[in-house]
Amino acid sequence: MSEKVTINTGHEGGISEQVSAYFSRVKAGDMGALPAVAAVIALMVLFSNLSPFFFTELNISNLFVQSAVLMVTAMALVFVILLAEIDLSAGVTAATGMALFVKLSNSGWDWPVALALGFGVGLLTGWVLGYFVAKIGVPSFVISLAFFLGFPGVMLIILGAGGILRLEVEPIKAIMNANLPVWGGWAFLALSVVVTLAMSLWDRGRRVKEGLPTRPAVFLVAKVAAYLVFGGAAVYVLNLPRSLVAANPIQGVPIVVPMVVVVMFIGTFVLARTKFGRYIYAVGGNPEAARRAGINVARIRIYAFMITSTLATLGGLMHISRIGAVEAAAGKTIVLSAVAAAVVGGVSLFGGRGKLFNAAIGAVVISIIDNGLGLLGFPAGVSFIVTGAVLALAATIDALARRRAPGMRI
Repeated sequence: MSEKVTINTGHEGGISEQVSAYFSRVKAGDMGALPAVAAVIALMVLFSNLSPFFFTELNISNLFVQSAVLMVTAMALVFVILLAEIDLSAGVTAATGMALFVKLSNSGWDWPVALALGFGVGLLTGWVLGYFVAKIGVPSFVISLAFFLGFPGVMLIILGAGGILRLEVEPIKAIMNANLPVWGGWAFLALSVVVTLAMSLWDRGRRVKEGLPTRPAVFLVAKVAAYLVFGGAAVYVLNLPRSLVAANPIQGVPIVVPMVVVVMFIGTFVLARTKFGRYIYAVGGNPEAARRAGINVARIRIYAFMITSTLATLGGLMHISRIGAVEAAAGKTIVLSAVAAAVVGGVSLFGGRGKLFNAAIGAVVISIIDNGLGLLGFPAGVSFIVTGAVLALAATIDALARRRAPGMRI
């Protein structure tokens, strides 16, 4: 007589039980990235039919590069949004750190040292924000708004007359403007598949050893197969020649793509596989219960703000790499788009629910809207209106889902 197998009991469920559990979660309002993935597919089909240039090698490469800064900033904000907090200053913090980096490197400092100090601005700002929120009790909206208003003044002082400095560090310029060799793209895909497989096997072995629930092995095979198919298709397309000028051939995976993938891998590992990650979800879901369980809630909040500001600074580095300069107005709007990307992707503003992948796929949705409408000749205002409507729809779905999820905090 076979034992009845159920999900989340420490026993491995079958495929049918896993599928049933997934639809149960969807019915309960936990749809994850499903709406955003559906939106990406729908938008790609729509714009491919409306614009013959949309699905070309050159435009696909442009989409990867254009969305990189938004993806990294959105993933950075996930850490504080999971705590039901917000960091409005992430963009200007990144811009200020990069202003310091460019100023010092242009003044003769070794650029790695200058870059480390630039990232130090992000790290220190995150600690200050976290301290005010966790220790003093200042609402994160208020304290981050104060930094949002104050940092542009710091930038003006750093940048001096003119309010703009050109980036002169060639290795940093290459991040957004150079590509891997053709073999490099395939090598990175192979490496990332090996890492994905190794992490999944390690996690599966750990959970089996500790008697925790695991998914059937076929799910692991399907996950790796899907990664190979979609990753292989992306590398193949990006390795095709895409230059409009025959004398200046361009091909290969943009260098920024592996950087974004690495950030997602590391961030996902931290949130899903470490005690710190589990504590973030616990604090975001119910801070009082987390405190009673012995979790140092204040420390988790401070660390989350530090990660957000530092990771957002990486987004700032990508931004100055792309435009080749840092200016006083930089960073003021990216954070709002990043919050929108996270929400559109399925990260809950109420805390406790969401993944880095959600933020990344949300950033892709917003980037496709902006790119596709631009190709069709619509003015920028239409792109803002459509993005706002998509955000309102995503936030409404999230709020309604919260009402349907038993035990969730509204």
